[in-house]
Amino acid sequence: MRSPASEFASRSSIERLNTRRGSRGLSDAMNDQNQGESIGEGRAQDGAPRSIRLLRVAEHIRTQNWTAIGIDFLIVVLGVFVGIQVSNWNAARVDQQRGAEFTERLRDDLREERWTYDFIAAYTQDVRDAADRAVQALEGDIELSNHDLLVAAYRATQYREGNRRRATYDELVSTGSLGLITDQRLLRNVDWVFRLRTIENVVRESMESPYRLAFRQNVPNAVQRELARRCGDRAVVPGEYEGMDTVIDYPCTLELAPSVVDEVAEALRADAELRRALRQRVADLETRLVDFDANRARGIFAEVGEGAGGRTQATGR
Repeated sequence: MRSPASEFASRSSIERLNTRRGSRGLSDAMNDQNQGESIGEGRAQDGAPRSIRLLRVAEHIRTQNWTAIGIDFLIVVLGVFVGIQVSNWNAARVDQQRGAEFTERLRDDLREERWTYDFIAAYTQDVRDAADRAVQALEGDIELSNHDLLVAAYRATQYREGNRRRATYDELVSTGSLGLITDQRLLRNVDWVFRLRTIENVVRESMESPYRLAFRQNVPNAVQRELARRCGDRAVVPGEYEGMDTVIDYPCTLELAPSVVDEVAEALRADAELRRALRQRVADLETRLVDFDANRARGIFAEVGEGAGGRTQATGR
């Protein structure tokens, strides 16, 4: 049996041991907390300015410092507004630059469209004049030698087609960028020009012309080749107005035996169906010439004056 003194000593030893263990646990816990705070501070270094702002705002709210809270809110709003405004200014500057570039490209295209338009109109007029001389000779209203009749009858079958310069306009339409063009008059004229079908109508009617078909069927191929070689289309420099009126209207001499020329010409004079088809050819050409003049009268090329570009190429048939 243990004495009271020994039992008291044992209890005192146990209490001292528990106290030391408790101190170590508290110390360890504090060390863990300090390490955690150090890690948290390291992770928050990147967002320090944000944390500082948030802490300030939280402090102002806790202390009910409404003036400071209002200033903080105003700073945030102004920062967002300035950021959006700068972005809008940059976007507007880019759109203005793109609009200026597209406008200049449209004017270049319109200049080349005008040259093509003027050239096809002049060429069509020359073809119409040749057709009119041929039909009057066939009907006995004027006198033409067999040689000149054959040349006029051949030139009445001709036509030219031009490449359209609408790549810029199509790009604006396909990308929804027509709003970049501030010159509304230019935009209206360009839209009108590319809606015109006058040149396409001339080409289609010429290709499908009964007269062209009859002439090509009845005139020997060797004669047609000589006509194309000696009296066909001359070259024209795209964009140049000089020489435009003499692409097909110029003096020429066929190197064919007179007997061959007489035989072919007499066959043309005797073909009543050919004369009827040639009358229709003249009427169709005159209709398209009226269209050319009417379109010019609308001022569709007023934006580019009399200038011309340099890449449009018309091709003969």
